[in-house]
Amino acid sequence: MTGALETAMRGARRPRLVPYVTGGVTASWTRYLLACQAGGADAIEVGLPFSDPMLDGATIQRASDQALARGATVEGILTDLASVRDQLRVPVVVMTYANLVVHAGATAFCRRLAAAGVTGLIVPDVPIDEADELETAAAGHGVDLVLLVAPSTPPVRVRQICARSRGFVYAVSTMGTTGERDTLDDRALVLATDARQAGGPPVLIGFGVSTPAQAAQAAGAADGVVVASALMREVLDGATPDRLRQLVAGFRTALDQAGTTSR
Repeated sequence: MTGALETAMRGARRPRLVPYVTGGVTASWTRYLLACQAGGADAIEVGLPFSDPMLDGATIQRASDQALARGATVEGILTDLASVRDQLRVPVVVMTYANLVVHAGATAFCRRLAAAGVTGLIVPDVPIDEADELETAAAGHGVDLVLLVAPSTPPVRVRQICARSRGFVYAVSTMGTTGERDTLDDRALVLATDARQAGGPPVLIGFGVSTPAQAAQAAGAADGVVVASALMREVLDGATPDRLRQLVAGFRTALDQAGTTSR
């Protein structure tokens, strides 16, 4: 069954843009969500801060530490999300780690997400071979479970992941953690091309998409991008919501121009 996230991703008639915000990073962090929406996001990824984030680079770890130091909790972040759900016209995707899901129980966790208006979920440390319970729980509550492929993923497994992923397929641009990079790894473009050919939902490149130019380059092979560290660095450095809107709008413009050129 197609969920709200996948419907939005499939229905977009432009390269998809999914900016990331760490939940609870500031007292008024939900204003950044509205800023991302105003800047042209097609969906917004919200990270639940975690004390031991295995895939997060220095910037996202710093944002998580700041949120946790402020007393951010899963319950508090979901309450904040529920408070702005009527103002958000784009889907919200939560990114978290298996520990938090297991602690609550997959069914209860997905129920809480749905109650807050969340329609997508990314749990990068749950491999496809162990995803059955979470997949069932997410689908049962109208939450699309987004799966990841990486440059090291064998072709057969890429096809399996693309067949089961919902919302979009998250193509990890490089092996290692998240973070800004000077160039976009060519392997990401090959991976995205292979994943698109495998069929399934739209394929978005993430991990290291740091500039509008890199986003435009990614759009030549993928259906869009996830932008995280480049935006969160600005937030950590004191960017206002309007500044974040401008940054997201810059990525939006570059993607739209790339989409026009590719047509």
